[in-house]
Amino acid sequence: MKNDLDLQADVLIVGAGPVGLSLAMDLASRGVSTIVCETRAFAEPPNVKCNHVASRTMEQFRRLGVAQKLRDAGLPADHPNDVVFRTSVTGTELARIPIPCRRDRYTETEGPDAWWPTPEPPHRINQIYLEPILLRHTAALPGVTLLNRTQVAGFVQDAEGVTAIATDLDSGVTRSLRGRYMVGCDGGSSAVRKQMGAKLKGTAVIQRVQSTCIRAPGLRALIPGKPAWSYYAMNPRRCGTMFAIDGHETWLVHNHLNAEEPEFDSVDRDRSLREILGVGSDFEYEILSKEDWVGRRLVADRFRNGRVFLAGDAAHLWVPYAGYGMNAGIADALNLSWLLAASVQGWADEGILDAYEAERLPITEQVSQFAMDHAQKMIRARRAVPPNIEAPGPEGDALRADIGQEAYELNVQQFCCAGLNFGYFYTGSPIIVPDGEHVPPAYSMGAFTASTVPGCRAPHFWLADGRSLYDAFGPGYTLLRFDRSADVRALERAADTYRMPLTVLDIDAAVVPPAYAHRLVLCRADQHVAWRGAYIPADVYALVARLRGEPQRERATKRALPWEGVLA
Repeated sequence: MKNDLDLQADVLIVGAGPVGLSLAMDLASRGVSTIVCETRAFAEPPNVKCNHVASRTMEQFRRLGVAQKLRDAGLPADHPNDVVFRTSVTGTELARIPIPCRRDRYTETEGPDAWWPTPEPPHRINQIYLEPILLRHTAALPGVTLLNRTQVAGFVQDAEGVTAIATDLDSGVTRSLRGRYMVGCDGGSSAVRKQMGAKLKGTAVIQRVQSTCIRAPGLRALIPGKPAWSYYAMNPRRCGTMFAIDGHETWLVHNHLNAEEPEFDSVDRDRSLREILGVGSDFEYEILSKEDWVGRRLVADRFRNGRVFLAGDAAHLWVPYAGYGMNAGIADALNLSWLLAASVQGWADEGILDAYEAERLPITEQVSQFAMDHAQKMIRARRAVPPNIEAPGPEGDALRADIGQEAYELNVQQFCCAGLNFGYFYTGSPIIVPDGEHVPPAYSMGAFTASTVPGCRAPHFWLADGRSLYDAFGPGYTLLRFDRSADVRALERAADTYRMPLTVLDIDAAVVPPAYAHRLVLCRADQHVAWRGAYIPADVYALVARLRGEPQRERATKRALPWEGVLA
């Protein structure tokens, strides 16, 4: 049955998980209308897989006005967010990574997870709490049309936009949806990816995992010592990981299958759970949900086809070590959103959209390699658990101390992953202007060097009035001026001529990171540095043209007259 009622918006979004919702939120903040299609019913409970919101994601949620709502949800305010390593969940502790509870998240200064150079440290919260907050916040925004129980069956694109055919899964009625652009945020089995012709490439199987969400009211009383957010169980019978969901009685348990266990059904779920928890056959628990999944390292060979884009699991899949499954997808969305808005609003050339794939595809490849490398180290560590790890006495104590130290050193980088948050940079982008002075500093999963080399994240600091630097950023480009005598009027006129949003921010701060060695640093909406220098370049048109995404071949056909905002 066909219904000819058409809906139109600037951007069509397929998928209303955290990635699609973040994209819709950001576009709405920029006055860009969206239609979001989701096969689930409104407020249908999400999967319990994701447990962590990275600092970079929280920085963006702060800008979008939802960070505090998330901070107020999840584990109890005083529940430690520690990661603990034990012989079993209820067994002997081997090591502990201290992570502040959410009550102390902004004030704690001791420990590997407490020094973050940001206004918004990470937040440990399960997706069952996270997604409903994002959903209700997004659904209430002007310009967002949310279509639940709706499946996009196909699409065609032309020179002006994309037309998608959507089916109401309850009534069978179809309708056509029209947008200037479309973004597939529809997960690992993405129909958008398949239709646009992108192929996933990489390693198809790294690790098989049985995941079980359980209700076990009696478990917490059996766990000795200080509670934790995450528990790693290491014994010769079964290794696994458990996350506290509500801090009281709900837990998510991951059973990591060994290489000789290729089939999920070959492993007894109940027995494995009991060996990970360290409980006997009389211990009672209830299974709330279960999922068997394969950890992979797969990246799409393209993130774009014309007016259609991919973000999140539709574009890449890997074992989500360091929490960089969902968070990498949200980073995609918030890189793409301001570019789409620039094109829709008309202040940028459509060529600005070329930056998305040029920037995110290489970073995705890097992050996936970090995740795969860590996954392989963890697999080797699980296989190397000695058979006498639970032996009593001094010899057992010494062995457990050694194993605990190894576990701490291997894992502190993924749970306190400053490098993945603040160290990644964009090179080879058409809208970033390299200055030839330095190359961006290398980073690892856990470590980075703050830098203002174009392409890097602008290092954070607090302004004299108490605001975060990022709180003062404008909606487009923000020029940080560290010397008020620097004349920037030519750049302001050029930006005004093209209606390119430009905020000039004179810096008055007691402490500025030493990375800011230039008088002028131009930052993008996503906080990455686009250009830096001591003076505005003489050919200010060339700079503005590049920031607007104007293709080089077109820039070459134009010349700037003495600047009156006139081009010939």
